[in-house]
Amino acid sequence: MKVELARARALAENGLGALGYADEERKLIAGHLLDCELRGLGFSGLARVLSIAERLQAAPNTPRPMAVLRETGVSARIDGGDNLGYLVAERATDMAIAKAEAAGIAVIGASDTWYTGMLSYYAERIAAADLVAMIASNASPWVAPEGGSEGRYGTNPICFAFPSADESVIWDIGTSAIIHAQVVEALRLGKPLPEGLALDGAGAMTIDPQAALNGAFMPWGGHKGSGLGLVVQMLGMLAGSPMMPGQLQDFGFLVIAIKPDLLVDIDMFKRQIADYADSVRSTRPLADGAAVRMPFDRSRAERARRLAEGFIEVPTAIIAALDDLQKDFRP
Repeated sequence: MKVELARARALAENGLGALGYADEERKLIAGHLLDCELRGLGFSGLARVLSIAERLQAAPNTPRPMAVLRETGVSARIDGGDNLGYLVAERATDMAIAKAEAAGIAVIGASDTWYTGMLSYYAERIAAADLVAMIASNASPWVAPEGGSEGRYGTNPICFAFPSADESVIWDIGTSAIIHAQVVEALRLGKPLPEGLALDGAGAMTIDPQAALNGAFMPWGGHKGSGLGLVVQMLGMLAGSPMMPGQLQDFGFLVIAIKPDLLVDIDMFKRQIADYADSVRSTRPLADGAAVRMPFDRSRAERARRLAEGFIEVPTAIIAALDDLQKDFRP
């Protein structure tokens, strides 16, 4: 169903309020979820409020305050205190930007968190500060390595961002054939998964979302994507996560931010990035093919379109569940 943006934000904020999040926390998390919706990634949008509620019900321990465990002028290690990843990753991003602007480079690791969301959300902020970024986040072992049938790493996104004299260039991918949020959404809506993306607990291919959640997801890109997923799992360990995080807990989030003028003139670099992006877009397409795009072009265009329209499309079942979640909450 069509939902006006103001109502969509209210649904997210009030649902989060019903879960006990403070006003500023609700606004920060809802901003991230709404950006997912605007970019056409609804499985990580408003429905995530329901997943947060389910995780808090399954593991209701009170989060601890975030704490910096070790710190230098160019680095920091954050204990996330089992707080929601949107909040922990936002703090890590703030620190990365501040330290990189002051010292030229920053490496920030955060651990003991869950649901860090879209890495490109943080990468856009870093690129807007004229910094290059690399971000990685590991997760529960939901994904089987190439040739295997048991989970050994998370859906493990990795993201790079480059500032530009035009639009920043951002590449953000998950390293599994299907991400956890998509499987959860399919289960919530009673829909099957596409063929060839998941395994059940016995290692047989399945299109049943519940069987997939009890089994494993396939890697993206064969042995190459599998290798990249394994790398992200280890980068999460560098950020402080355990080797195999538990179910929706102990994720690791690593962000590296670099000031380009450590190596090159920043204005020249930004012009070159913009010119290179234009040269890629001007590539002759395949016969009868669509125009060549740069990473993030689709997301940016979808967001602009939905902002102009003033509404998003959200499954009726998700809206009903959010209405039910927030029915007793008074902002």
